[in-house]
Amino acid sequence: MRFQGRVALVTGGSRGIGKATALKLAGEGATVAIHYSRSTAKAEEVCEQIRDLGQHAIPVQADIADREAVNSMVTAVTEALGTIDLLVNNAGAVGDMVFDELTPEHWDRIIAVNLTGPFNVIWAVKPGMVAQQFGRIVNVSSIAALAVRPDQLPYAAAKAGVISLTKSCCGPLARHNIRINSVAPGAIATDMLNEVSPEMKEQLRSTTPLGRLGEPEEMADVIAFLLSEESSYMTGSTVIASGGRILIP
Repeated sequence: MRFQGRVALVTGGSRGIGKATALKLAGEGATVAIHYSRSTAKAEEVCEQIRDLGQHAIPVQADIADREAVNSMVTAVTEALGTIDLLVNNAGAVGDMVFDELTPEHWDRIIAVNLTGPFNVIWAVKPGMVAQQFGRIVNVSSIAALAVRPDQLPYAAAKAGVISLTKSCCGPLARHNIRINSVAPGAIATDMLNEVSPEMKEQLRSTTPLGRLGEPEEMADVIAFLLSEESSYMTGSTVIASGGRILIP
């Protein structure tokens, strides 16, 4: 198993891509900390599924935009499970808002969750990874980072920032045997997508060259690859997994 004996932290691990990734890592031997922001029940449900696979899992709560809360969360995970070897920065919020109605307050919150949040978690796990001279990090970005999205302005800007963060951390972390990559998903069938209208969901499906929405498990496969030694010569990279949707303006 590719992750036998490894400790993983998956932010936003109670649903969607995070949940699928946590189950994938546990299925391949990892002990997993499931981060959540609000739903204790959903996080515990994922932990139970992991325990059913014969692996250990714990739920941990934090607002990832709150640096002290993140530091406390990582300390709790380290004390309970050991030094974090694998980090998946998946937690995020979309928060679509029409360009002309965008407020500074909305900008601040979306940037805080989607860009400052991943930075906070990386900086919290980094000392442990440096000390053990091993770490694997995957940041979940979005194809919104690579396209024009005026009604997703803060989200798109933050996700572009995540790609830049990944690239900029690459060199300094590589000296300590820490690899960092990102994945840019397209339209994925998650709870978040259920918040859009059926018409919008159909538009997303019909304008994706593969003719369907992506599944969380497909993103989990890409993330697991980037965390594994199968991608041993990859760092600072962004893998686009969009069903070809990146080609659509």
